[in-house]
Amino acid sequence: MASLKDVAKLASVSLMTVSRAINDPSKLNKETYNRVKQAIDQLNYVPDLSARKIRGDNSGPRAIGVLALETAMTPFSVELLQAIEKTAQQYGWNTFIVNLFDDKHADHAINTLLSYRPDGIIYTTMGLRKVDLPKKLLKKNIVLANCISNSEKLPCYIPNDYLGQYQAMQQVIRKGYKKPLCIYLSDKTLAGNTRRKAVEQAWQDAGKDIKDLTSYHISHLPSNIKQEYMMTVDILKQHCNKKPDFDVLICGNDRIAFVAYQFLLSKGLKIPNDIAVLGYDNMVGTGELFYPPLTTVQLPHYEIGKQAALHIITNQPQKEIVHVASPYLERESL
Repeated sequence: MASLKDVAKLASVSLMTVSRAINDPSKLNKETYNRVKQAIDQLNYVPDLSARKIRGDNSGPRAIGVLALETAMTPFSVELLQAIEKTAQQYGWNTFIVNLFDDKHADHAINTLLSYRPDGIIYTTMGLRKVDLPKKLLKKNIVLANCISNSEKLPCYIPNDYLGQYQAMQQVIRKGYKKPLCIYLSDKTLAGNTRRKAVEQAWQDAGKDIKDLTSYHISHLPSNIKQEYMMTVDILKQHCNKKPDFDVLICGNDRIAFVAYQFLLSKGLKIPNDIAVLGYDNMVGTGELFYPPLTTVQLPHYEIGKQAALHIITNQPQKEIVHVASPYLERESL
């Protein structure tokens, strides 16, 4: 790999001149700059930004390191990573991502990231969850995205699941539905519990009897999609024996809604004429597969990534949980 000395030798200039050509070309005359640039191009020289950090040299772009715990495993979570990178680019910052696939064995990945001396770190997860951060990260300039931690007071950007579900349930009530069947995510997840509380509070705030809500939680099966499918079908079978005993289905996510569509349509039921369906997530690449289009709530992954990046780039002082709006998306299934 070519070094700074190699570039200087080929261009017949000093090391300082090469450094100026890279970091502050306005200080060089055009002829000298072009000579250095040609040498850089010929040698395929790449500046060693991590070495600069070690030497305490803050010239050149600043960098955000991203520790991504399973974040790149689903399309809608990838939006979060995309937002971080695009936001950083807009402000002249660099980003690099280190993927984690098990937060219990993360030492090597964390050490790799820290070796590059990032100016800030964003810790992200697929699926809202509580994480235990290693001590070596706690004193760093770190922001959590789509997760929270009890480690100490840290800035966290997460979906406003409660308000998103509450506002969606208000629309269900406004449209006159009286017998909701609710299939929530696991009660071992933050989202499953938060969204159930929001549904029940909206229902009671409208003066309705909580006994009119029929509620289930699917088991905590993060990697078993088939089992989630079977549990959803089993619940629907119980309530569609001869004819449905519910008029609207409140789904813990769009995957559950997708299974419900298949089941209900196979029974000759029409959506929303016979049964209305409300999803949650607005999963990328899935919405267009529903017919009729699914009414759902948007998980704001892109905005979460953007706000987390801006927190570091603009050196925001707050160290608290920030709830990012989860908009209600009106379509034809409700």
